[in-house]
Amino acid sequence: MIMNILKYTICVLVFVLSFCSCKVPYTPPPITAVSNYLVVEGLINIADSTYITLSRTVNISAASTVKPELKAVITIESNTGNSYPLTELGKGVYAAANFNLSAANQYRLRIKTSNGNTYTSDFTPAMVSPPIDSLTWKATASSLNIYVNTHDPNNATRYYRWDFTEEWEFHTNYNSQEISNGLQIINRLPGQQIYFCYTGDASTNITVGTSAGLSQDVISNALVNTILSSSEKIGLEYSINVKQYALTNDAYAYWALLQKNTQELGGIFDAQPSATIGNIHNITNPAEVVIGYISAGTTTNQRIFITKKTQLPSSWFTIPLYPICDADSVDCCKTPLSSCAFINYLCLGYQGPLTQLIPINPIVHGTQQVGTLAAPPICVDCTLRGSSNRPSYWK
Repeated sequence: MIMNILKYTICVLVFVLSFCSCKVPYTPPPITAVSNYLVVEGLINIADSTYITLSRTVNISAASTVKPELKAVITIESNTGNSYPLTELGKGVYAAANFNLSAANQYRLRIKTSNGNTYTSDFTPAMVSPPIDSLTWKATASSLNIYVNTHDPNNATRYYRWDFTEEWEFHTNYNSQEISNGLQIINRLPGQQIYFCYTGDASTNITVGTSAGLSQDVISNALVNTILSSSEKIGLEYSINVKQYALTNDAYAYWALLQKNTQELGGIFDAQPSATIGNIHNITNPAEVVIGYISAGTTTNQRIFITKKTQLPSSWFTIPLYPICDADSVDCCKTPLSSCAFINYLCLGYQGPLTQLIPINPIVHGTQQVGTLAAPPICVDCTLRGSSNRPSYWK
């Protein structure tokens, strides 16, 4: 037994040494095969508006990463023979109003693209999502983790998926108190403020969970998002709206496999990629690969707010998105005021390359303003990255 272990150890050492001593750089050839597979995304929502997005895959080397599928005809079909049309909104998005579909039926999509091909998804039962019980969060040493909790008292769901949208308040490096009207630099009014703004993002990771191995249909503390403590997202006030989907067993298997293929690869001990087969088929050309999985049912959602000042560690320091933002003095009072345009003004007195600047504060000598402090727009104008209008749902 000991000899076998010794032989095994020697073999492993020889393999490791050989591997480490024979590293040869490898540059894979560029992918030249045409990538033009149809991608179908969305949910047949039986109790709200339905949105379906059609696009085509592109090669990595392509100039654009988005290729919407336009001028398609899409209908929702039920297993009872009824059909419901969707309307093209543009940019590959198709929508239908709330048809109040019955949860007792099964549904599928029928898609006819502009090239004459017809695609259908498999009929699938409508899964009704239970409410989200709560969203909770925990601050670790270096991040903010957000969790979802839910349960189905009827033990009828078992398989779940979540995504989210997130919004946050931010401010620029400088708070501009002045503005140029083309004739003179005057005080900026409250309605002209460009210091505080709101922006947002949507989830890109796949998050699924199951209670299939439990006696009760309960999901506790499923991690849906992690934010670094230095992120601008949580520098002031942050909000996240989590949406919950109830899945069939087959839909859960699809999303779990897609999660593994996209989020758990990269290391030698990670799971190996495997084929991800959806439930959409080209009935004109059955050999064609189609990407996507269409489910039917309802969604539930819940929103929470987190405020940095009162809820998160005071030791957390937000790294500005633009850490290098130098302000400089501008002698606009000594040059023709007509050289200054509204907001993004061009001042000939700027020490350095001729550039667009935004006034920040006046430079006063005694009782006289002799110039103004100014900086590049990206360092002053938050509306270049967000909206100065407070969202209606904001606390």
